[in-house]
Amino acid sequence: MRWFRRRPPRPTGRRTDPRVLAERFWCRWQEMLPEIAAALGDREPNRVENQLCELVAGLHPELHFSLERGHRAIYAFVVTGQEDPRLRPYTDAWRAAAPPEDAIWEYHDSVPPVPDPTQVTVNLGEHRIRLADVRVVAQVDEADGVVDVAVHHPALAELEPAARAAMTYLPLDAALGERLAAERLRRVETAEAEPADTIGLLELRTLVRGLAG
Repeated sequence: MRWFRRRPPRPTGRRTDPRVLAERFWCRWQEMLPEIAAALGDREPNRVENQLCELVAGLHPELHFSLERGHRAIYAFVVTGQEDPRLRPYTDAWRAAAPPEDAIWEYHDSVPPVPDPTQVTVNLGEHRIRLADVRVVAQVDEADGVVDVAVHHPALAELEPAARAAMTYLPLDAALGERLAAERLRRVETAEAEPADTIGLLELRTLVRGLAG
């Protein structure tokens, strides 16, 4: 479950050393933890959304963040630059300065893969899109270590263009995670009619992870 995912506001001014900004972030995070825990305990995460926006904006105004259910812990806090190399120094410094993960919190500097994307159903307007029904054509370029993919789902042809584009990329991020998808997928296309020789998302994950070593 994802409670919210936002890009923080865009403050102005010169950027400080990412390591200094990361230390400030985590000091403030520790101060805010009781309030964050109370909001989550009351199932009212929006009570702390503005404070978290300001906190992440202090790290860098172009970063995105999300507060989600964790895979190893109860909660996960994700700060991502969406694989923009300009932002990598900030997410690297943020992750390096993070406190140790525990039973309550885990931290990610890119959107992680879903443990089993075939168990996910996306509600999009009147459409219920089961990721188990997504089929992918994958063409591997072993010389460059990348994959070209075409993504098909029976409902894609019924979606508006923006929703169709989103539902083309969402299954890939769910299966591979944001970073591996950005590193190893070269060309991504939508296939409104199901092509021949398709594979599922878990098979795609195995293929791409094997290519990445």
